[in-house]
Amino acid sequence: MDPTTRGRFQRRLEQMVSELTEAVEGKADATAPVQLDTAIGRLSRMDAIQSQQMALGLKTRQQQALLRARNALQAIASGTYGQCRRCKGPIALERLEVQPDAVVCVKCADQARR
Repeated sequence: MDPTTRGRFQRRLEQMVSELTEAVEGKADATAPVQLDTAIGRLSRMDAIQSQQMALGLKTRQQQALLRARNALQAIASGTYGQCRRCKGPIALERLEVQPDAVVCVKCADQARR
């Protein structure tokens, strides 16, 4: 991978890290425990708990995406970005364009799904 392309992916990943960090930190209110002493009805409390659980699930997915993006930035720094972690072959640029934090090539990802 040439330095220009690698730099483009690095900027994209840095932007992803910034956006995901902001999103994860902004979920504090939505994931806070539902207070039992508030004067809301039983159904409203159930809705609040459901909303809280959905926010927790989203926060978890965003934290995982943040970790993948940070790992991809570390791979850029170490010179292994774009190399499949399973077969050590190159990851297609088309795959990296769609998923810049990909760590395996399409063939290995397909084998892992089976």
